[in-house]
Amino acid sequence: MRALPLKLDENLGLAPLAMLRRLGYPADRVHEEGLSGAPDEVVWSRICEEGRFFITLDLGFADVRRFPPGSHPGVLILRPRTKGRNAVLEILGRILKEHALEDFKGCLVIADEKHARIRRPPFGLQGNP
Repeated sequence: MRALPLKLDENLGLAPLAMLRRLGYPADRVHEEGLSGAPDEVVWSRICEEGRFFITLDLGFADVRRFPPGSHPGVLILRPRTKGRNAVLEILGRILKEHALEDFKGCLVIADEKHARIRRPPFGLQGNP
């Protein structure tokens, strides 16, 4: 099993969760913890408290003033150009082929079908406050 624990936001379904678990990631979903509909601050607090790398479709978590790289375990924001589960799985699959999620610890990553923009933490910060 991989060491990096993951949490998937409520906007991601069971298929991405299954994909990540097949690859050995210890992953759970916000939904399973009864946090669906909770304010971002509540979800964020739980993510940081548990030290879980966060995967979401919510561009609100890209605000580096609120969520600066290096102050958290890491965030991957998936930005499909089309709606639907297959678009999300395509992006996630591409990222997982090209990178180990562990490489993104403490980073903000925004990924679409072709690119991944990576905001790394300032030198010396690794993502667990």
